[in-house]
Amino acid sequence: MQSSEKESEVEVKNSIMDEISGGPKGKVYELGYLLVPTTREEEVPTSHANLKDLVLSLKGEVIGDEIPKMINLAYTMLKVTSNVRNKFNTAYFGWIKFTMEGEKVIELKKNLDLNPSIIRFLILKTVKENTIAAKRFVRGETYTRKPKIKDGDGEVVIPVNKEEMDKEIDALVV
Repeated sequence: MQSSEKESEVEVKNSIMDEISGGPKGKVYELGYLLVPTTREEEVPTSHANLKDLVLSLKGEVIGDEIPKMINLAYTMLKVTSNVRNKFNTAYFGWIKFTMEGEKVIELKKNLDLNPSIIRFLILKTVKENTIAAKRFVRGETYTRKPKIKDGDGEVVIPVNKEEMDKEIDALVV
């Protein structure tokens, strides 16, 4: 093999590794977080901007984000701040997708642990592409499954409507 062929082969391998790892600047991560609901609504964008600035200060690059929105939590969450146990049933949920080197992510985690306005956060490795799944529609209506019904013998009986089944088959075939 000639040296130019070896160099081009190395370049191809490096580009493949960059693509897998999220680029030359590091891997792709997503930070999902819950802000305390006691934060005033006009301060929420500022808190979000501060988190983005934290990512940028650690030499990360923001790919995408969403300003936090108030949500109901599935269960009561506890956060101890200043030796006071606080319970929350609602929170502001937001996320930031970014690229960063692995060593810097540990530093980011330490900074987020010290933030009293964050109830919880989660940092995940992900891909650069948009991964939001759309709801499945069948002929303009949202697809839902029928509940299973048990007969007297304890066997599961699924009610079948032939017209609906034909419509679903037609929708899958098209």
